[in-house]
Formats: sequence, C-alpha cells, structure tokens
Amino acid sequence: MACTSCSTSDGGAPKGCKNNGTCGTDSCNKLTVFDWLSNMSLPNGDAPFDCVEVRFKNGRKEFYRNTEKLTLSMGDIVATVASPGHDIGIVTLTGELVKIQMKKKGVNHSSNEIPKIYRKASQKDIDIWSVARDKEEPMKVRARELAIAQKLEMKISDIEFQGDGSKATFYYTANDRIDFRALIKDFAKEFSTRIEMKQVGFRQEAARLGGIGSCGRELCCSTWLTDFRSVNTSAARYQQLSLNPQKLAGQCGKLKCCLNYELDTYMDALKDFPDFETRLVTEKGDAICQKQDIFKGLMWFAYTNNFANWHVLKIDQVKEIVAENKLKNKVSSLEDFAIEIVVEVEKNFNNAMGQESLTRFDQPKAKKKPNKKRKPIGENVIVANNNKPTNSNKPANNNNNNNNRQAPDDKRPVEPRKPIIITKNVDKK
Repeated sequence: MACTSCSTSDGGAPKGCKNNGTCGTDSCNKLTVFDWLSNMSLPNGDAPFDCVEVRFKNGRKEFYRNTEKLTLSMGDIVATVASPGHDIGIVTLTGELVKIQMKKKGVNHSSNEIPKIYRKASQKDIDIWSVARDKEEPMKVRARELAIAQKLEMKISDIEFQGDGSKATFYYTANDRIDFRALIKDFAKEFSTRIEMKQVGFRQEAARLGGIGSCGRELCCSTWLTDFRSVNTSAARYQQLSLNPQKLAGQCGKLKCCLNYELDTYMDALKDFPDFETRLVTEKGDAICQKQDIFKGLMWFAYTNNFANWHVLKIDQVKEIVAENKLKNKVSSLEDFAIEIVVEVEKNFNNAMGQESLTRFDQPKAKKKPNKKRKPIGENVIVANNNKPTNSNKPANNNNNNNNRQAPDDKRPVEPRKPIIITKNVDKK
C-alpha cells in the first residue's frame, strides 16, 4: 500500500513487508514516541489530559487541544485548526505523555493559544487531502524551474499542501536573504493557490527529507535528534580527526552532528595531558610533541634537529621532564625515558563465518604464464619426399609413419624411404 502522509507511491514499499499503509522509507515514523502509559488507568477517576500530538508531512508535529472531548487514539485522522481553513493530520500521542513532550519542547499546556481539533476527518476530507498531496511532487519540479528562470540563488526543497488544499507552503534554503516577491506572483499565477514561503536551515532540510548517513544508519536529525547544536572544527581537532571537509560534512553540507557525541569524553581525557605545544629541553636538544594517544596516555616527541625519529613517552614521564625544566635542569636525553610499543599481530580468522572478502574484486586478475615446454613451430624443418615441411621434434603419427609399414602377406619389413634433403649451394665470394 502507498503512504498517505508523505506521498510515497505504491512502489515505494518493498513487497511482502506488510507495512499496512505506513511509509516504506519510514519517514512517517520520525521521532515517534512509544506510549508506555497507554494501558494504565488514571487514579481517582481523573480526566485524561486534553491535549494531543498530531503529525503532519515529513515528521512535522504540533500540539492541539481536544476541546470537543473526542475519543482519540493513536492513528486517528483528525481535522485541526489552520489559517485559513483546516488541516489534516494523524494523532501520534495521547494522554499524560503529551504533557511531558510539551514540557520538553517548551510549550505551556495551560496557555489559551494552543489550537484545537475540529473533528475526526471524514472520507471527503481524506479524499481532498490525498488529491492535494499528489500535486506536490510535479509542483516542486515546476517551482524549481521558475526559480531558476529568475536566477534566484535558492533551492526549493519541499512543498506541503494544507489538508483542505487551500494553501501550499514552499520550504526553501538559501545562503542569503532572497527577494522572492516576483517569484510568489509567478507561483500564484501558475498554481492558482495561496502561497507561503518558509526558509529552513540546511540541517532542518536534511531532517525533513531524511536519508542514510555514511555510517549506514538513518540520519540522526530525522530519527531522534531534535535540537541542532553548533558544531565547530575544534571538535574534530580534539578528537584528532583529519580535517577533511568531505569526511566531516554530512548530507546537509554542514559538519556532522555526531562529532559532538564523544567530545565530552575526549575533553575529560585531555585534562590530564600536558599541552600539545609543550617543549622538552634535553642535553641532546629541544623536543616537541608530534602526536598524542589520548586513551593510552602516550605522547610522541621528536628532536628539532631530527624529526625522523620519534620517541614514545608516557604522560607521567613528560610531566617529570617538564618539572625538571622548570627548575632549569636539563635531562640527558629522551632515550632514557622512551618506552617500546608492542605491535599487536592482526588476527586472521580465515573466513570463519563463511563469508568471502568484500575486496575480492579489487585485486587484478593474474596473467596466464606461457607454457615453456611448448616450442615454437618452424625449427629443424626438413623437406620430405612429399614436399611438405614437417617438424622433426614432433613425434610421428603411428598411423602415417612409413618406417613401420608391414608387408600385407609375408610380413617382411619394408625398407623405409630415405628422405630427400634439398640443399642450396651459395657461392662465397
């Protein structure tokens, strides 16, 4: 079945998955909360919480107040207040967990500004909603053509129709402010509907559209991440990552949000480390740090006059040398403090799981070696009496060998014919 929330076609869901109408790409279930209080009754006959959470296209969720005391459950399609007209959404959460979600997102549940739910959607509402959603994809293609025709530096990433089809919201991304007043006139003339432009950031665009990251999992911003914190290149420096923008950037073009996940652990481990710019003074010369292993507590130093040889020191030894240098004392050399690192041998399980190597096609094919036993034809050629060249190295065929001919009657051997050797005299001058 096709998804009615994100306009996924019938071919979008894999066959046999039994998704029962949900989206095949799972974009409808972004940031879904499991209602673990659904089977619990309220104490003392308290009334249930009168606000519900409603999901719209691409995981956009809003909170609405159930003023009509409708019996709502997860999955119900409802008509909500919009400006103007009404919108159609799906209930994703009810009960006390809605209060926790509103507190998490900073929404005051006692405020009178919370919009309300009109009714449960009728079949007519659902039909209008489905027709409007079918227009979104071809409209997006045409809208991009109009934006390119006006040479505007913007990208229209998505279009969302209101449930009653009276308004279309265009989501776009741009680096600078865009004067799209003329573009809105073209849109209104082309699509004959009310137009609303809404600019979103590059991270919000990736969260709306979804996708698969370089780790092989769905994007964090589209599945569970709700707050987008700023990510700096210093986070990669603290973790000693290569400052390669192609590897550090996500699908949004910005630095990956996951660079902040382990940053606190690295910062705690670096508290015990001496400064990376620490200079050790020895009798053989000054030494500067070249590399750090944060979790093993090791530092690599090299003399300023010999960067080829690195010496491994523990952080306690580095602190000891720094303490001596503060007393204006020089240590003899780094070799007295250096340690040896034992290289671990890589374990090879020899295809223990019965799986072939993923890089088996990367190796070039071995060239076939020529057969050395086979000699080229044309050597030691003599001319026999039948005037045909033969190879003397090739064994003769027993069926055609004249030397082994037998007389038919007396079985006496027949003398073999002598080959006629043709020679050519060359006058030597």
